[in-house]
Amino acid sequence: MDNFQTVLRFFMNQKATIGYSFMALLTIGGERIFSMVSFQCPCNHDQNFTYGLTFLLGPGLVLLVLGLFFSSRLWRLYSGCCLNPVKLCPGGNCFTCLKVSVKIFFGACVAPIMWLCVALLNGTFYECAVSGLDNNLVLDMFCKNRTLMCREELARVPCSKSKLPSDLNMELLLMFRAQSQVLGWCIITISAVLGLLGTCYTNCRSKVSYLQLTFWKHYVEKEKEQFDTFSMEYASKLAERNLKSFFENREPEIFPFPNHKDWEEISGLYTFSKSEQYYSTLQRYVERDDQRLLP
Repeated sequence: MDNFQTVLRFFMNQKATIGYSFMALLTIGGERIFSMVSFQCPCNHDQNFTYGLTFLLGPGLVLLVLGLFFSSRLWRLYSGCCLNPVKLCPGGNCFTCLKVSVKIFFGACVAPIMWLCVALLNGTFYECAVSGLDNNLVLDMFCKNRTLMCREELARVPCSKSKLPSDLNMELLLMFRAQSQVLGWCIITISAVLGLLGTCYTNCRSKVSYLQLTFWKHYVEKEKEQFDTFSMEYASKLAERNLKSFFENREPEIFPFPNHKDWEEISGLYTFSKSEQYYSTLQRYVERDDQRLLP
């Protein structure tokens, strides 16, 4: 039993790593399915670029939209802001709203960047898109010191249907894939460096120590878990109370419930302050409320 708890605790502590690994596996699997099942490069100058670029960037854009759509922090930030724009800048501090928005956006960019990197490392979409570019710079890059037929048949190279010699066709195909893979590794390297620099900057600017920051993260995670569980139970009790009152045709029992102002107060953005050792808007509301109730 102790060994099982140790293993379970290890996986719970590595949830982020496991989640990103699972996301990477799904991205690789999705890219392979797209490449083998639905992707068929048209191999002509008029359609190659548009078709290849759509498969290269389209799924990434969809993943970005889904990442934003399923972000609870985004909806917590923007819910009701059209009716009450002051919610975005409580106390006139719009910098906090901007900082949270940037964090939400970059968090949603993880899956699209994974897709783009995997697609570029494979090279199928890139070689189709670039072969359709009717640009002198691109044509000179691949067909320099070669015959005019190279320029005319470049769009057919990804399909191996060109009239070029097989050795030249393979050489051009390898050039496409090499460029695609170099670009993919560049994006991976830049993303990793930016992620490291962002983490270093955030930790350097932290108002609390590393251990307190770790505790803060654990608290926020546990509060969310407990809130989901408690709200489900409380909603069930309220529903049961209302249904009993309706079917039994009697006055409903007194049921304590937060008012609209209370919900608004605990739903706002929270910024840590050394003068007030709270870890969330909920804790700040509860402790201040307790203080107001004291004689």
